Amino acid sequence: MSSNSDLEIQAWLDQEDEHTAQIIRAHGVYLQYVGGDSRHREASFAYTVGLFGVGHPELLIVGVGPNTASGVLNDVSAKIRGGRNIVAGEMLSFADWPHRVVAEAVPNPGEIAFAANRFYQRPAEASVPLLQLTYDDKNGRFPWEDDYANAPWVQPRPGELRA
Repeated sequence: MSSNSDLEIQAWLDQEDEHTAQIIRAHGVYLQYVGGDSRHREASFAYTVGLFGVGHPELLIVGVGPNTASGVLNDVSAKIRGGRNIVAGEMLSFADWPHRVVAEAVPNPGEIAFAANRFYQRPAEASVPLLQLTYDDKNGRFPWEDDYANAPWVQPRPGELRA
């Protein structure tokens, strides 16, 4: 027998699922933002929900605020919905953001993309795929290059982030 709290949680999750579906229908993609905590060296991150439904990996960006995350993710998502296929290793630039990104495959998407996996009803071990959009620093260097300016915890390498 289910408790009242179980029923309330299920009702809330059902409402969240419907909200996610409405946003995807209206805008093509839903963005899930998770705030970090710099005091504990926990990076914020955001990812898409909806691209897997058009046969593309979802997108992830780490270590930026909600406005930057939504701008980048919406920009790249629009390219994908317009027919572009973004692949690991590809570099992208933006008209309204001074940084470049390189798409990198994330080896542990089931530990990050909870909202996407819930929406697509996939268990963590069969997670939707994720591409991390890794951005360069103010000097144009990426995390794998010498003299990269950002602290490693701000933009962890693919496979290091866990939600």
